[in-house]
This record gives sequence, structure tokens and C-alpha cells, in this order.
Amino acid sequence: MSSASSGLRRQPLGLALLTGAVMTSILGGGIFDLPQNMAAGAGLGAIVLAWILTFAGMCALANAFRLLACLRPDLKAGIYAYAREGFGPLAGFEIAWGYWLSAVFGNVAFAVLIQRTARYFFPALEDHAALSILSGSLLIWIMHGIVLFGVKRALVLNLTSSMLNLVMIGVILALMARAVKMERLLFDFWGARAQLGSVLTQLKSTMLVTLWTFIGVEGAVVLSGRALKPAHIGVATFAGLAICAGLYVSMSVLPFGLMTQPELAGLAAPSAASVLRNVLGTGGQMLVMASLLVTLLNSWLAWTILVSELPYEAAQGGVFPKFLARTNRFGAPAPALWISSGLMQVMLFIAWGVEDIWRWLISMTGVMILPSYLASAAYLWRCAFKNHLASEISRRQIYVSGALGVAYSGWLLYAAGPKFVLMSVLLFALGLPVYRSVCTSDAAG
Repeated sequence: MSSASSGLRRQPLGLALLTGAVMTSILGGGIFDLPQNMAAGAGLGAIVLAWILTFAGMCALANAFRLLACLRPDLKAGIYAYAREGFGPLAGFEIAWGYWLSAVFGNVAFAVLIQRTARYFFPALEDHAALSILSGSLLIWIMHGIVLFGVKRALVLNLTSSMLNLVMIGVILALMARAVKMERLLFDFWGARAQLGSVLTQLKSTMLVTLWTFIGVEGAVVLSGRALKPAHIGVATFAGLAICAGLYVSMSVLPFGLMTQPELAGLAAPSAASVLRNVLGTGGQMLVMASLLVTLLNSWLAWTILVSELPYEAAQGGVFPKFLARTNRFGAPAPALWISSGLMQVMLFIAWGVEDIWRWLISMTGVMILPSYLASAAYLWRCAFKNHLASEISRRQIYVSGALGVAYSGWLLYAAGPKFVLMSVLLFALGLPVYRSVCTSDAAG
């Protein structure tokens, strides 16, 4: 790596850029389908409870990441480094491998959803699969090109588009809020008239939706090697989490003041477009579709950064093959980016035309990333029994935060279901030959 490249590579990321990375890695296009997804099996009361429980659980994980950043600022790209430090090199490799595959699945899912959204503006895509694949492939390589010219430049663009995205979503929510009727909002609050079952039954069905919405909360941790100050990692994580939580709750609750639960449950995706069409007509629907495209493209850019950053950091730490630790003259992890984009391209060809591929991709994205949450929280819990604790952090705080993080991560894996957990085990096993190759290379070197 040249000295110029090294200098560019070490350009620090401030709080604003880290917060933008967290926010856009969490905030995907799913926000625009929350009205239907949340109302499908629950009344407003259960939905509010579900968000409270989910936010509390994600705060426990976010606090675990914050404490780990303070306790071990020397561990870069903490998602895999925490697992390696706490549970050995194989655990570190598998966590890095799973997180990387999760990001790949997520980016292909973005390509699929963008194509579905683009059909609203370009109906020709509906009947021409080749054109859809071509445009999806083009977007993969456009994102690749943006990140190839430098991660910091890409994050500046990401932050700028995030501001536009927030404005558009804010306008949508304001238009909904303006039309809300309080008597309709409070009607059948607990879903008794709609015969949705007990509050616990409603809560369980709704929680399965909310569990996936906060994936990406670890965005600042993955970029910890670039943070200007370690303390910024925790602040950025909580700030991004709080902003996204406010948007999610608003998008879930406000539609109940415009339509009844059965009406919301029957809406087509993206359901927010149908809700706003009832308020503003076709213009409202177009606003939602345009905002959805901006959100998806912005999230895709954030995850393209993450999908290249973690293999680079893992290679730097000797967990992935050494050639992935190289950067180009702009300081971007070029080999990791090329391999990631190539794998996304192959998966796009395979996935296109598969029935219900969107749901499968989203489910696999979630289940492959959950072990990294569990390992990070478990390592924090183990730190409570170590002697190298920061003086300003109490042992009890570390113990409680770690235990809560482990419990919530375990619940997430349970909620994923045995089918996807078993599929994830197979995908994790596919990484073992790569791990053996790395070990052999290290022994020879």
C-alpha cells in the first residue's frame, strides 16, 4: 500500500458521517410497507407494545456496542474482532463470514425491491426480465464504482442523500398526521372487534416484523477502525437508532388514524403509498414511490460500504485471506469490493425469477447477522469477569448490558425459526475451507 493510499485510508470519520452510516444501514425500504405489515395481525395497542419491546432490546444491543467500544478501542471492526477475542480464531472467522454473506444477501434484496419499485415509473420492466436484470446489474456496479473512489467520499454522499431521505419521509409523515382522525386512531385499540386474538398473540405476530427492522444498528462498529474518536461509535449508534425508531413508530401508528385495521391489512406493497393515495390521490402515491427509491439507493450505498469494509478489516487482522487487505490509491478496499460485487452479481442472476425471493433474501440477511450480535453481547458479558475494565464503567453495568444483549439476541434467533437457522448453519459451514486455507497460509508464512 502506497503512502498516499495509506494517508487516504486513515482519513477519520466524524460523528455526523458515522451517524449517517448507522441510520441508512438501518433504514431500508421496509419502512414504506410497515402500515400493512404491522396491521396484518395486530391492533394499534399491540403494535405500540411491540415497538417498545423491540426498541428496549435494540437499546441493550446498542449499549453493548457502546461499552465494548469504550472497553476495547483497540479492537477494530468489532463485529468479528469481539468474537475472535472472546471465543477464538474460528469464531472470529465465522462471525466475519456470516456478516459478510448477510450484507451480500441484503444488497441483492435491495436490487430486487428497487426493480419492483421502478416498475411503477417504468412499466416496461414488468414484462422484460432481461431488462430488469440488466438494470439491477448496472446499479450493483454503479454502487461499486462510487465506493471504489473512496469510502469517505461515499459516506459524504451517503450523508447528503440521508438528509434528502429524511426530508421526504418527514413530509410523508406530516401529510399523514395532518389527516389523522383521533376517533379512528383509537377505534378498536386492542383489536377485539377484529378478532385478532389475545394481546400476546398479536404482540408475537407483530414482533416478528419489528425484529428485522433494526438490522444495521452495528454500522458504526463495523467502521470503528475509521472513527475519529472511539466515543463517537456509541453516540452514533444511539442517535441512528433513535431517529429510525421515531420514523418506524410514526409510519406504523399514523395510518390507523386514516384507515381501519382490516383496510390496512389488505393493502398491497408498498402500503404507505396506498395510505397516502387516500389522502392526496395519485400525487401522494408518487411521493411515496419516489421516496422509496431514494431510501433504497441510499441504504444500498451504505451496505456496499459495509460489505467491503468488513472483509478488509478481517484480512488486516489475519482472519480473511491477506490479499483482501489491499487498498487502491483512493484508500478503498478494492479487492474486497470486487469480490463482493462479483458475488452479488452471481446471486442476482440466480435469484431472479425465484418465487418470493424478496422474503427469502430478507430472512437470510437477518439470520446470518444475528450470531454477530450474540457473540458481541456474550463477549461483553465475559468482560464483566475480567480485570481490564475502564474505571468509569462499573462491572455491574457491563454484566447487565451483556446479559440483556445475549437474551435479546437469543430471542431473535428463536423467532427466526428452525428452517432459516438450519440454512444459515449450512452457509456458515461453507466458509470452513476458506478458514483452513487462511490457517495453512499463515503456517506457511
